[in-house]
Amino acid sequence: MIETALAFVFGLLIGSFLNVCVYRWTRGLSVVRPRSACPACGNFISWYDNVPLVSFALLGARCRHCRAPISWRYPAIELLTGVAFGGAVLRYGLSVPAIKIALFSAICIALVATDLTDRLLPDYFTVGGTGIGVAFACLSPLEPLFPYGGDSTVWQSVVEALAGAALPSFAIWCLGEAYYRFRKREGIALGDIKMIAMIGAFLGLRGSLLGLVLASVSGAVIGLVYVLLARKRAATYPIPFGVFLGIAAVAVAWFGEPAMRAYFGVSP
Repeated sequence: MIETALAFVFGLLIGSFLNVCVYRWTRGLSVVRPRSACPACGNFISWYDNVPLVSFALLGARCRHCRAPISWRYPAIELLTGVAFGGAVLRYGLSVPAIKIALFSAICIALVATDLTDRLLPDYFTVGGTGIGVAFACLSPLEPLFPYGGDSTVWQSVVEALAGAALPSFAIWCLGEAYYRFRKREGIALGDIKMIAMIGAFLGLRGSLLGLVLASVSGAVIGLVYVLLARKRAATYPIPFGVFLGIAAVAVAWFGEPAMRAYFGVSP
């Protein structure tokens, strides 16, 4: 339990850093300089006002200097990331699989936040995450969906990660390109395609396919309900697909093994 608690605290710190990335990368800013400051008044935030969860509660969700409200996005990202890290260690112990699922969950949490608030999916998360996912395929092997040749487990795992990144994203890109040529407007953003590649690199081909199906179904249903309730124009209202991709991918990573066995006959 001590290891789980420490992992939770470490996850809170990672979540605090993700908040910086979410705010600055969507605005083309550096995450190194300058120091964190209040977006409303510009005053620098002291370390004691930047303690994950605690400072938000003690400050009453308001800036110490100008009393401008602090978004609930900040403690939400910190808490979710802390739970992801603590849950990973509780489930897998201090191991490579725990680090992998915790980092993957953190990346997805950040991408959900950026797409929900800014309709952006920064390359630092998507393209960088794809590279991290392929690297983890060497350390925490994926079980291949197809026989790719060769006896090396690492080789099979890396090819599975590359296939998971390339094939679904390429297929969706083709669909988006066809939609654009037919309707003369963007059907799916390039950031979503890069995010699909990142998910495939971490989860492999079967995981990315299952996540894509879940995201598509939930996005279509929830998006349509929202459009109808908000009285938006369904044909032109942009649905933040990255939000549904991120939630579906985390669900597959944590709870997808039974579905994998049912539909593919193998474990993830």
